[in-house]
Amino acid sequence: MIRYRVTHVTEYRYNASVSQCQNEAHLLPRSTPQQKCEHGQLRIQPSPAAYQDRKDFFGNHVTYFTIQESHVSLSVTARSEVLIAPAAPPPLRDSPTWEETRRSVSKDTSHAGIEARQFLLDSPLVHSSAALTAYATPSFTPDRPLLEAVADLVQRIYQEFTYEPEATTVSTPLGEVLDHRQGVCQDFAHVAIGCLRTHGIAARYVSGYLETAASDDQPQLTGAAASHAWVSVYCPGQGWIDFDPTNNIIPTDQHITVAWGRDYSDVTPLKGVVAGGGSPVLDVAVTAQRVS
Repeated sequence: MIRYRVTHVTEYRYNASVSQCQNEAHLLPRSTPQQKCEHGQLRIQPSPAAYQDRKDFFGNHVTYFTIQESHVSLSVTARSEVLIAPAAPPPLRDSPTWEETRRSVSKDTSHAGIEARQFLLDSPLVHSSAALTAYATPSFTPDRPLLEAVADLVQRIYQEFTYEPEATTVSTPLGEVLDHRQGVCQDFAHVAIGCLRTHGIAARYVSGYLETAASDDQPQLTGAAASHAWVSVYCPGQGWIDFDPTNNIIPTDQHITVAWGRDYSDVTPLKGVVAGGGSPVLDVAVTAQRVS
């Protein structure tokens, strides 16, 4: 087992006073068969007047809080310790064909199969389109094993799209990302999800963290300085398999899962409404380091 200590600091600085705000946070990692969150807590300044933890529809840890005093800055620090069991990547060719997968999902009456069907549908930020279908088609050749086809799609996104944080915002339409072929991990995950769903493959959006490099001889994965995003694909008989288009890898032991949903809108790390504040300045810093 590998132990990670994660710190995620979010700071808003306002140019006018905020009288009150209400917020929802997906910042504490969830536990999965491969991951156990041993400890997690939020430190919020100013102190919230109301604070509530709950599980959302997808089983993610969600924190709601409200601040009802005047403030010109907001700081939210999430600290957690997570154990991860390393797993070898699955053999790509030992999966059913993507056509078989498409047919079987509609007939799969297992709990996992029924749950997967919701990830076949359009979602708030990922809508089916002819452009997504066309982009995905070269990867989905006849009778190709599902996981091999997904790996090829992910590799093409990695090679053909440019990681450029200034190119997009959270509101940039998916069609625009596909046209310009640049953006960030959130955009690349949405492109992959849209391509998969247009071919009848259940795909969900995963939000989390990447291990931050501990030394010069350990290359840092792209996207490690903030919240990261990747995609997970439902493969009958094998369950959900993760793929990271930003780094062209299948996550094994460097990805820490926080939450999953249909797209970014379901698992936004921190969102809310404020009264006042003007135009805020946002700073985010993330470290996820192995500890002995």
